[in-house]
Amino acid sequence: MAGLFISLEGIDGSGKSTQGRRLAETLRARGHAVTLTREPGGSPGAEEIRRLVLEGATDRWSAETEILLFTAARRDHLEKTIRPALARGDVVITDRFADSTRIFQGITRGDLSQKVDRLHSLMIGVEPDLTLLFDLDPAVGLARATARAGKELRFEDMGLAFQTQARAGFLALAARHDRFRIIDADADPDSVAARVWQAVAPILG
Repeated sequence: MAGLFISLEGIDGSGKSTQGRRLAETLRARGHAVTLTREPGGSPGAEEIRRLVLEGATDRWSAETEILLFTAARRDHLEKTIRPALARGDVVITDRFADSTRIFQGITRGDLSQKVDRLHSLMIGVEPDLTLLFDLDPAVGLARATARAGKELRFEDMGLAFQTQARAGFLALAARHDRFRIIDADADPDSVAARVWQAVAPILG
């Protein structure tokens, strides 16, 4: 895979989607071919699974079932979108990837980390070149996320304790892997975008 693979991670409401769009615009203005995508989703089949996992009651699925659904969506996303874009030499920016499953299903509702990692190794086997972790106070993030209109609030509805545990999990994961850069997301969008560019520019060479 000849391109550059960047993932954006963080708790709900941390500003990943906004910053992903801004980063894509900046890269395109500098002459880079960019594929901006998201998870769950990013391919027709994965978008269908997205509706299953992000809408409805909080107890609609067990964490174990979610692991299977998210991995199925990710596999289709990888086959149909990510690998072809990297083969073209694109910079691929995905709003969430496997680290979200490691946190939201792997640790927040029991210790399922080994199951997540085994399934990832078997079915995905790819890690980003760079992961930007948007770090924010969970109370601030949850307030932002729940203020948005729409039906995709299943994980936000799990509450502040869930988001707090997720934030701690992301920070612990970042401490174990060199591909992470932690972005302080508690600022105006322009300031956060500048921090993102400081993290991305060195890896572009």
